[in-house]
Amino acid sequence: MRDSKQLRLFPDLGIGLGLRVPHYAAIREGRSNVHWFEALSENYMEDGGRPIHILSEIRRDKPVALHGVSLSVASVDPLNPEYLKRLKTLVERVEPALISDHCCWTGFAGENLHDLMPVPFTQEAIDHIAARILQVQEFLGRRILLENVSSYVSFKHSEMTEWEFLKELLVKADCGLLLDVNNVYVSSINHNFDPLDYVRAIPTERIGQIHLAGHSEREEGGERFLIDTHDAPVCDDVWALYEETVSLVGPVSTMVEWDADIPSYERLEEEVMKAERIRKKVAL
Repeated sequence: MRDSKQLRLFPDLGIGLGLRVPHYAAIREGRSNVHWFEALSENYMEDGGRPIHILSEIRRDKPVALHGVSLSVASVDPLNPEYLKRLKTLVERVEPALISDHCCWTGFAGENLHDLMPVPFTQEAIDHIAARILQVQEFLGRRILLENVSSYVSFKHSEMTEWEFLKELLVKADCGLLLDVNNVYVSSINHNFDPLDYVRAIPTERIGQIHLAGHSEREEGGERFLIDTHDAPVCDDVWALYEETVSLVGPVSTMVEWDADIPSYERLEEEVMKAERIRKKVAL
């Protein structure tokens, strides 16, 4: 394990789960053993209504992280000022422990594609994205996390690996990384690289949160590839990579995402408890 006494930029919240509507009742009834919850920012940006009421209620008892999908920080469109205002209002209301979005672009010319589109790994992209992250952080008055996305294509204009790209971007923008271990694994299969090379390259203090999730496997033209679908348990290979990650970087706030074919709250909690066992095992 890297030196655990290194400066940490983000708190370790323990194990958490994504806050989803089917599980509101179980959480509100106190049938939860997790330490914190992650809420999708865009679902709670309205001034009133049941969702923000429930989120505020949960926040009184446990820490909350806000996770967005529409910041589009890598787009060439200007940052959306209305979106940022709504996000800041939510941040001030919820006082989240962590704030995150994705290292990607989600739209062009004002149109939202509702997908997480990858970026070329170039110095020009680093400079562009870093300037926009700094602008967002200045507006929010908070350091944010960027999540690495799963990748299914590569760019011939890329000048470096994804982990080299992220390492420089995190420092230049003075932000953190939401390390999605499943996304690292998915991309490693799709692009044939060693996922541990990726994890080893990221500065420990910049890793503020970890995502785990399930994925799907496809085959086309004799080629195997993976898709980040969030509709299944975390596979054994991703659990193994998570254990290696924790042994390298130390304990980091960790949660499981399960967004389609959502199981019962009890089944989902069983899944994240595996992360708790791994954290304790590595700490011994």
